[in-house]
Amino acid sequence: MKRFFASMPTLSSAMVRENNHFTVLRLALALAVVLSHAFSVTTGTIEDEPLTRATGFTLGEHAVNGFFAISGFLVTMSFDRRGFRDYVLARALRIAPGLIVATLVVALVFGSVMTVLPLGTYWRSEGVWRFIVATLTTYKSNIALPGVFENNPFRFPMGTVWTLKYEVLCYGGVLLLGVTGLLRSRIFAAALVGGLFVALLALAWTDPAVPKGIETALRLPLIFACGGALYVWRDTVRLSAMIVVAFAALTFLLASTALYTPLLFTGTAYAMIWIALSPALSRWSLEPRQDLSYGTYLYGWPVQQSLHALFPLVAPLALLVPALVLTLAIASLSWMGVEKPALALKARALGRRTLKTIEPAAP
Repeated sequence: MKRFFASMPTLSSAMVRENNHFTVLRLALALAVVLSHAFSVTTGTIEDEPLTRATGFTLGEHAVNGFFAISGFLVTMSFDRRGFRDYVLARALRIAPGLIVATLVVALVFGSVMTVLPLGTYWRSEGVWRFIVATLTTYKSNIALPGVFENNPFRFPMGTVWTLKYEVLCYGGVLLLGVTGLLRSRIFAAALVGGLFVALLALAWTDPAVPKGIETALRLPLIFACGGALYVWRDTVRLSAMIVVAFAALTFLLASTALYTPLLFTGTAYAMIWIALSPALSRWSLEPRQDLSYGTYLYGWPVQQSLHALFPLVAPLALLVPALVLTLAIASLSWMGVEKPALALKARALGRRTLKTIEPAAP
């Protein structure tokens, strides 16, 4: 068995290969979020979303978990390769432009079209500007726009931006560890993952009905830390489908115990990196020319909210295809008009001639 695993490629050896699947995997995860929300947007009940009853988490939550695993891996690599100044600039230019434009588009375009108020009244409303400021400064996703989506089960128009709060906090953690010299420490990386794992285990053990918000505050940092630790241990960790299967089997067998969620999250982190880098899966390049994952994640919810407001009696899955088409079209405009120019600005600022780098798009 030891000889068998020794024959498996390490993460570091897989990273130097020409192909990987980070971009297409992020897009698949973003599309999974849209699919998941197709149900709750129309019913107002997250239990109606796929996988909720079977796993305790919606398909969208599983997708967000995947985002954080990939982000932890790539963001840790970003600081390790770039250093302090370049890291801060790269993260700001990747996150801020798309979010700022999306918030303004939703508030000033979607809101103007969908509000039941007279347009002049809507534009003069303090609620519009409160929505813009709160979304951009505190990543609040439960703020409504005046007269918008009043008859929808959920009134808020940007229901996915809450995850950016945790993403930015994790970015700050990487920055702190980087400047203190701990980011490259294998021992610290393992201890951080172990500490978060035990904390989540203890929480599930002492309170099986733990509030979702408290669990999320541990869940997302744990998955992000797992992704980062996999990068730090890249010269040792092997890529193997058997490890993915072992995690899945162990998680299934322990589904009724407190170990279920910690195992689910750590297994998800490993599976995401395995899918992205496994030589068996990356023999062919499946990477799209445009990275539409961030735009899909930001615009999917307001598009679905708008379609449900316009066609409230249509079944959830009947609106899914038009929602996906419209979301991908807007995401493409966001990529071409906002995100790609921001990446080009970043490339010039960092002295790079090309954009051919692995860059994480935030969930």
